[in-house]
Amino acid sequence: MKKPVKMLWRVFFGGLLLLILIFTAANFGLLGKMPSLKELENPEADLASEVYSSDGKLMGKYYAENRSEVKYNEISPNIIHALVATEDQNFYDHSGIDARAVARAVIKLGTDGGGSPITQQLAKNMLGQGKGNVFKRGTQKIKEWVIAVKLERNFTKEEIITLYLNRASWGNLYGIRNAARAYFQKDPIDLNIEEAAVLVGMLKGFIYDPIRHPSASLNRRNTVIERMVDCKQHYLTDEQANKYKAKPLITNFKKADDNVGIAPYFRFAVADKMKDWCKKHKNPKTGENYDLYRDGLRVYTTINAKMQQYAEESVVQQMPIIQKKLNAYLKTASDKTWKEHENVIQSAMRTSERWKNLKEEEMKDADIKKSFLAKVKMKVFAWNAKKELDTVLSPRDSIIYHHQLLQTSFVAMDPKTGEVKCWVGGNDFKWFKYDHVTASRQVGSTIKPLIYALAVQDAGYTPSTIIEGGAVQYGKEMKTFYGGGGTLANCLAFSKNTASVRLTNMLGVNRVIEFAKSVGISAPLPPYISLSLGAAEIPLLQMLQAYTMFPNKGFNTEPVFISRIEDKNGNLLEDFTQVNSKQVMSEQDAFTMVKLMEGVVEIGTGSSLNNYNIPVQKAGKTGTTNFNTDGWFIGYTPELLAGTWVGCDDPFIRIYSGTSGGNEMALPKWGYFMKKVYGDKSLGFGKIKEFAEPAQMSKDPIYADQNFKDIVNSGDSSNNPEDLGNGGAGDFIVEPSTENKDNQIPVESQFGDSKIDTSPKAKSKPDLPLSTPKFTEPQKDAKAVMPVPIKAADDKNKKVVVPDKLKPVKKNDY
Repeated sequence: MKKPVKMLWRVFFGGLLLLILIFTAANFGLLGKMPSLKELENPEADLASEVYSSDGKLMGKYYAENRSEVKYNEISPNIIHALVATEDQNFYDHSGIDARAVARAVIKLGTDGGGSPITQQLAKNMLGQGKGNVFKRGTQKIKEWVIAVKLERNFTKEEIITLYLNRASWGNLYGIRNAARAYFQKDPIDLNIEEAAVLVGMLKGFIYDPIRHPSASLNRRNTVIERMVDCKQHYLTDEQANKYKAKPLITNFKKADDNVGIAPYFRFAVADKMKDWCKKHKNPKTGENYDLYRDGLRVYTTINAKMQQYAEESVVQQMPIIQKKLNAYLKTASDKTWKEHENVIQSAMRTSERWKNLKEEEMKDADIKKSFLAKVKMKVFAWNAKKELDTVLSPRDSIIYHHQLLQTSFVAMDPKTGEVKCWVGGNDFKWFKYDHVTASRQVGSTIKPLIYALAVQDAGYTPSTIIEGGAVQYGKEMKTFYGGGGTLANCLAFSKNTASVRLTNMLGVNRVIEFAKSVGISAPLPPYISLSLGAAEIPLLQMLQAYTMFPNKGFNTEPVFISRIEDKNGNLLEDFTQVNSKQVMSEQDAFTMVKLMEGVVEIGTGSSLNNYNIPVQKAGKTGTTNFNTDGWFIGYTPELLAGTWVGCDDPFIRIYSGTSGGNEMALPKWGYFMKKVYGDKSLGFGKIKEFAEPAQMSKDPIYADQNFKDIVNSGDSSNNPEDLGNGGAGDFIVEPSTENKDNQIPVESQFGDSKIDTSPKAKSKPDLPLSTPKFTEPQKDAKAVMPVPIKAADDKNKKVVVPDKLKPVKKNDY
């Protein structure tokens, strides 16, 4: 054998050996990490977790990459045929590497298509490769070939093409399902020839996006259709192709947007719950904690899509009305209001995107501030069909404009199971991300039913128990206000402040706080008498939990967001249907409170609710803070509990006049919602029309209909049909005095300390040493009971004195 021939053979075998060594090295991960056989057999794409309503509607997704899977039988043959014809007509013949395609790509330098068949493209996707210089891409190609061969050995052709379509990307969309839904509002199984050709054409590059580049997309679509004729499978005839190519480019694109969809505020609350769940649970396939954004979990929530719609409609119905009243007041008061709170505007300016962008351009602070005074074109939130308005404003004025918008929250839940049925956290999630459902705001008179419940439970009070009106002194300067009294039922119905103050003094502030915590209120509560008038700042959701004991026969139930969690294959991971409930008061006492709160709705501060024709019994409580800063209504039927709040984000923005507080600010949303829910027969509410009366109370004369109405009406002063405001914590703190002017003292609980810290920080301090009265044999009869004066353990010389005569009650006295 001649020497040149020998050299040739040596080069050939040497090259072959080197190639084998390179492939072996690649197989064992010496050229970079390679998926194991187990990982190939169970390929895991990063999948978006999906959130569903209780009635099966897709609410939204949590994702790092917005991806969801489909099965082979859920993909239209049109997509598969278009993909094979365009990308790999030899797909069903090769074993992962198409030698002819590789040779063609080398000889023609890629001008007549690449050399990567579908399986190899899948391998590239799984390895996350595709970028780099010639040497790096050469190494990557070898790894792709190794994985492609392994894929062909472990999967059928149908499985490979399904994996490919589930992993492929269409810009920021991942997987054929998301692409089909975004561009055509269809599932993959429903795509026709032209639509399939558009999506397959986009795989060549985003320059063929039909929205941004319609001409290029149309040409590429027609090229794909021609390939379906020319490929060896001949999926289409020339005649068919010409018919499809003649059609115009038609899409129905809707961008995936976290700002839209069902209950966006709620979805973010669920995300927090799910993150905590993932930290405590491991994926058995990976041995690692579940990843909400990558593991394709299916989260089934308690939200009902229709009820959510009605809740959002109620906001749209009511908020523009009350906003109009605020705007009318602010026309005269806005300048003064913001002059006193310039720091709020300055803070908003410094945290804005405008400030950050100008700061990056190294503009001086003084110049940035000036830029906020120049008027520019902008969009602002508005109560219209689009929820936005094109206008010209200075950025500074736009900050004031948005801060002066009233916000709201609304939640409804099943008081027995705790299932949250709807959740509205603000006016519009696109504009306002802050969730007011979990925000702490002064609760006003909605705190009073908890105090009354404690009086019923601990002191044995009945609806006919008389609470005296008269003078109540409070504050550092020993101010005095006069309020009416009457039966317990009358005082709650008309939200008389004198009654709640007297009851809190009798029970002891510590006992009220203890009871509030036992029924689900974890927010810090001020250990002052002002608690009785709603000075505490408590989130709506905690107030709802506290109210569950009334319609739920004394049982307190925690709110439930999620019914069950499944993995991406539908396997159950955890079920949350077990009710987390505990008894906090007797059924009889709970029913007494129901009757008391029915009085609020029938003739009291919530009587306007009767205008909504809700065909079942209802009970509730309005709430208003000073100057109408906050308006509340929390109420319930035998089957449903709901609460709503209205107010500006900045509590110093007040509606000084022109509304009747929570009765007008919040209650109409509750009425509209319940009317819609009970009018929708498909929801199944209305089967239970009356609150269940305990058998042992059925013959109690107090609860006879006409007798009870008389008891509710039994007041000793004018029943002003508006909810009464509350005070601040500082107004109700006094230093104990040894004097007893006019034989009267403030009705605040007596403190052991000689001086009380009245600063705002005092709210966060531990409970002060208040006395907590204990009741052994409650004094009560069927008609009326006088409150028993309780002496504080640390002050033997003071007592509560009720004046013999009452002065006329004036609105400003409250």
